[in-house]
Amino acid sequence: MKAIKVGLLGIGTVGSGTFNVLRRNQDVIRGRAGRGIEIAMVADLNTERAREIVGDAAVVVSDAREVIANPEIDIVVELIGGYGIAKALVLEAIAAGKHVVTANKALLAVHGTEIFAAAHAKGVIVAFEAAVAGGIPIIKALREGLTANRIEWIAGIINGTTNFILSEMRGKGLDFGVVLKEAQRLGYAEADPTFDIEGVDAAHKATIMSAIAFGIPVQFDKAHVEGITKLQAADIKYAEQLGYRIKLLGIARRRSDLPNGGIELRVHPTLIPTQRLIANVEGAMNAVVVQGDAVGTTLYYGKGAGSEPTASAVIADLVDITRLHTADPDHRVPHLAFQPDAMNDTPILAMDDVVTAFYLRLCVADQAGVLSSITTILAENDISIDAVLQRESAEGEKQTDLIILTHDTVEGRMNKALSQMQALPTVLAPIVKLRKEELA
Repeated sequence: MKAIKVGLLGIGTVGSGTFNVLRRNQDVIRGRAGRGIEIAMVADLNTERAREIVGDAAVVVSDAREVIANPEIDIVVELIGGYGIAKALVLEAIAAGKHVVTANKALLAVHGTEIFAAAHAKGVIVAFEAAVAGGIPIIKALREGLTANRIEWIAGIINGTTNFILSEMRGKGLDFGVVLKEAQRLGYAEADPTFDIEGVDAAHKATIMSAIAFGIPVQFDKAHVEGITKLQAADIKYAEQLGYRIKLLGIARRRSDLPNGGIELRVHPTLIPTQRLIANVEGAMNAVVVQGDAVGTTLYYGKGAGSEPTASAVIADLVDITRLHTADPDHRVPHLAFQPDAMNDTPILAMDDVVTAFYLRLCVADQAGVLSSITTILAENDISIDAVLQRESAEGEKQTDLIILTHDTVEGRMNKALSQMQALPTVLAPIVKLRKEELA
């Protein structure tokens, strides 16, 4: 049978990995796909480097539109990234009747609704396993493996750069800025790491997973996004003493307790009990926990980035399309797991309506009555305390750290209590507030 012809747009880290893995494992891939999969064209502005990678195995061009215009190309793989030219090229490929594979989480999180609608109208597939958690097959698990389940919540360490930084901060007791420089030196962080350390990358991925899990449109603009830049080594140490570790989590949770329902979609540093498996995911690794009503809790762990781990996901999509491209479009797995007419408009909740527990660190005057005034404010706001840790002042010090863990409460209620506590004359510095999740 004639091989499926693939056009590759961009042959950087992931593109070169895709080419190399496909060539190295072509026999086993052909056996699974039922026919050969061949990268026939490569578009990259650096044509010299592209030719060094592919040799004479593929035609190399500088203009991506040449690939899209080639009638011999069945599948276009977009590995350019970003929102700009990548969006135009993906939509042009769909309009030309090409199936698309992309690793571009930013594009799908922001413009996915438009792209999936265009693909549905044209009867082509847009596959994006590589867009979330690199080599971990979390998209396939959510769309297919867990299809019998009502998904209750998802919580994921889905950015390797921030997980590496937090692991180093905990292991070595160093502050954020010091570890960031080391992460850049080792290649774990980009020269401009903003998307990673400010939580944007994780929010892109959480947005995509929330759409698949709950049958809602992708709505990145409604996600709450916090990074790790303000996290201090002291809080990591205190969390450890209380039996927790701090991870940057992407969280999507169904709230059935509200009259009209609601979805929590948030990314922020989170305290997790040390006995949870996800709390022990270290370095640049990724992990996603999914809670389904039938299956219970499942954990997916592996490399979330890198040339060949991400290429593994790209090629899995190529194999899926090769198997399904001749099938009736109505009988394919929907892009976001739910049939287009079964998607719903359950709202994304504002952070004031989110329910979670909290870690608070207060720098307070070391004098009688301080704890009583703070606990009174919490009680008046119907916030119950789970644990308290008070550091003993060194001799001659007139202030100390007071650490409070709360039970679950509404974020808006906590913010009101925080403003009251901050106004106390015995609270000497801005209060540190972190969220806490049991994930059980």
